[in-house]
Amino acid sequence: MRHQIILRYVLEVARTGSMRRAADRLNITASALNRRIQDLEAELQTELFERWARGVRLTSAGELFVRFARDQLDHSTRIQSRLEDLRGLKRGHVSIACSQALIFHYLPSQIAKFQAINPLVNFSTKVSDHDQAVNALLAYDVDLAIAYNPSPSPMIRELAVLPQRIMVLMPHDHPLARQSEVRISDMAHYPLAMPDARYGARRLLDDVAARRRIKFSIAVESDSFELLRGLVGKGDALSMQIEIGTPEPGTEGEVTTRPLAERDGTLAPLILCQLHNRSLSVAAAKFAETIAADFEARNCLSAGAGG
Repeated sequence: MRHQIILRYVLEVARTGSMRRAADRLNITASALNRRIQDLEAELQTELFERWARGVRLTSAGELFVRFARDQLDHSTRIQSRLEDLRGLKRGHVSIACSQALIFHYLPSQIAKFQAINPLVNFSTKVSDHDQAVNALLAYDVDLAIAYNPSPSPMIRELAVLPQRIMVLMPHDHPLARQSEVRISDMAHYPLAMPDARYGARRLLDDVAARRRIKFSIAVESDSFELLRGLVGKGDALSMQIEIGTPEPGTEGEVTTRPLAERDGTLAPLILCQLHNRSLSVAAAKFAETIAADFEARNCLSAGAGG
């Protein structure tokens, strides 16, 4: 729908706070983007943006227009979804935000299985921490988010929940590999390669350690989970990952895993969610059902193993 183009232009400028950055993302020149928005402002007889040397900022009218634009695009999604329902799921697009923990094994396998049945559905993903994933939903940047232990919000609707243990990554010949599980106090005796404090598992571990007055020896801190895994495989450091992001036994060579003891208070939920009251396309809704069914199967498997 051609009229939606200018709505997307305005939303991207509002999101980035810059004509130039928005133009780069939209694949047009900054001057052309500015002209299109100026034409819209002339048509509306009001300015949508305050223009500054370092960027732009929404006016009160601009904030009102952004809400209108999001409502219009959401309404368009609902119409397209109903049309897709009439002709069956043939093609579509799914956008999803998730942690790095899911991009090594879990999300690729789920997307591959879904596309094997629905080959004309394509995907876009945003790799983010749990706060960024929720913010991407609120900004209408993605359809779905899979976030670990996010803060509750009335704007977010939970679609499925999967409790997650924190797993300790270690060299296969590490002394802690002889144990069936690891206590947080055990980790204090070894160098750690840790995700930074933006990530939910790190925050949870730091909170427990602070309450128990346990001090860690952080050798490396990074926002790259791939780097952290590499450090474990090449040295004697420990790292950590939520359960769903850890490799299958025997697939990571020199790296093995052991769970943190649940009695240390390190169990927390992985949540599939969407923006409350936002209608999903048929493709996004079907993929959400696929993930929810997988979460349910894993929950049943865990309950059976525990019982």
